[in-house]
Amino acid sequence: MKRVIITGATGAIGTALVRKLIDKKIEVLVFLRVDSQRNQNIPCHPLVHIKFCSLEQLADVENDTGKVYDIFYHLAWRGASGPERNDMYIQNQNVKYALDAVRAAKKFGCQTFIGAGSQAEYGNWEVPLQCDTPVFPNMGYGYAKLCAGQMTREYAAQLELKHIWVRILSVYGPNDSAGSMIMYTIDKLRQGMEPKLTKGEQMWDYLYSDDAAKALYLLGKMGIDRKIYVLGSGTTRPLKDYIQKIRDIAAPGRNLSFGTIPYGKNQTMYLCADTSELKRDTGWHPETDFNDGIRTIIKSLQM
Repeated sequence: MKRVIITGATGAIGTALVRKLIDKKIEVLVFLRVDSQRNQNIPCHPLVHIKFCSLEQLADVENDTGKVYDIFYHLAWRGASGPERNDMYIQNQNVKYALDAVRAAKKFGCQTFIGAGSQAEYGNWEVPLQCDTPVFPNMGYGYAKLCAGQMTREYAAQLELKHIWVRILSVYGPNDSAGSMIMYTIDKLRQGMEPKLTKGEQMWDYLYSDDAAKALYLLGKMGIDRKIYVLGSGTTRPLKDYIQKIRDIAAPGRNLSFGTIPYGKNQTMYLCADTSELKRDTGWHPETDFNDGIRTIIKSLQM
């Protein structure tokens, strides 16, 4: 692995993956939307190069770099949060963009396409999620992720590309979306405010972004063609416990308003990854303690 391409590189997973690849002396070409306010999140490094290419432009992008790349990581996705998660038209567009990404991978000489799936493909379960757990999505986002995984797998085969689909659970870390539970809670606490929360009874699996990046890097090296991997920490505990740990680090003693927000429709109450396939094929294991991850996020916000 000498050169890779990444879409969706400005978030928690993407920036962590860029840093991991830099550490491994791998050249990175990042596809960015020219007007994104998050472009400043991309690390400035001699190994990192920028190409302005939005999701809408993927279908027509050409390789004018004079280089051949090895792996295409497709992390970008429109409508990943908020009401747009159930906007069927937006989510349907994402399936096309994913197919466009496969074609772009071929144009740039890549041999492997790695796509970011989601736990939303499964719907609601009360057991650890495996690659072969039956899938019953209950919102547009989940439907589209499932469809994108299946269709890019077949399209990649037609173009003679290796295909790996990673169903990612809840990842947290620096540069995460401001709307995530962890970033919302940290922000309110740092402002001296009391976060408004659900009862926090959900059993949840959180994985730090550096550990997610390590998994994606290893899958690029050792992942098996046409295989689905589930990516999470493999451990679960009540969401309330995570929130209390955040409070204890960010604002000890601050009140937390548990139960002031009702659970949403189709609320997932149990989330845990079975990472046995990932560990077996790559030797990966998570390394970052939740408390250490939260401290790193807070430190990054103070810079």
